[in-house]
Amino acid sequence: MDAVVSTSRDMIRKGSRSFALASRLFDPATRDHAWMLYAWCRHCDDAIDGQELGMTPARAARTGDQAAALAHLRAETLRALAGEPVTEPAFLAFQRVAREHGIPARHALELLAGFEMDVTGFRYRTFDETLLYCYRVAGVVGVMMALVMGARDRPVLQRAADLGIGFQLTNIARDVLDDARGGRCYLPAEWLAREGIPASGIAAAEHRQALARVVARMLAEADRYYASAAIGLQALGFRSAWAIATALGVYRDIGRVVRERGPRAWDTRAVVGTPRKLAYLVTGGGRAVRAVTWDRWRQSAPRAGDLWEAPDLGLEDGDRA
Repeated sequence: MDAVVSTSRDMIRKGSRSFALASRLFDPATRDHAWMLYAWCRHCDDAIDGQELGMTPARAARTGDQAAALAHLRAETLRALAGEPVTEPAFLAFQRVAREHGIPARHALELLAGFEMDVTGFRYRTFDETLLYCYRVAGVVGVMMALVMGARDRPVLQRAADLGIGFQLTNIARDVLDDARGGRCYLPAEWLAREGIPASGIAAAEHRQALARVVARMLAEADRYYASAAIGLQALGFRSAWAIATALGVYRDIGRVVRERGPRAWDTRAVVGTPRKLAYLVTGGGRAVRAVTWDRWRQSAPRAGDLWEAPDLGLEDGDRA
């Protein structure tokens, strides 16, 4: 294992135990490239938030610092995509993944556009605006990961985007109070107003019951995206389908924990314990078997027309390997 892959593996092990477990189900080549893609995504996220591996703050993330970090990320990402020399491990990793799998520049820049929404303090009035953010910071990661797994058809890439959107909606629900304390709110202002929650009062104890209702509504939407994403499993190889089915099960269960706790959802961080993760590893294997055998020969259920449609998913001629 070379240094770039080793560093990327260490980043996913420390930054996301759930994804680290699922990633080990990939075949070795796909696994290594999934780790390298994760390393770049994690590095970009941390650079904007002033964190290390999404957890411990390394410095205060001031707006000026964030803007400078974003500019650096864009410049280095474009250098990596152009095949120019880069030195930071995360950009070396992304350069290799993008070259090997023909990842279009627009997908990488879409992720950075999502981080720009954080830098500029974008305010989310409608659920569609929240979904745009979710696509940019997570849905497009699903698209790039699908490209790593060999997917090229637009309907399959859309299902991959649905999975990332479901993940991010779950993240928002789980981290809503932490985000509020940091001055961020991804819940639609229209939903908050309907429950009588002022934008400045999300973290207030007197609004906890109403907040739980808003979050339950968001998790119900996440479940719709998870259901759509699951249909895309049949387009993958068995080991890729197994990894994705496992990650889907674990993350969906995080949402279940938040929903069942109700107003006490944020007393402690919602997590899925190791026994349940192992159970999802087993059931994910069964789901993958069905997806690549029985489901592959059946006509796929159509994607719900009211789900958010991701832009620019079809590969242009220059994008194809």
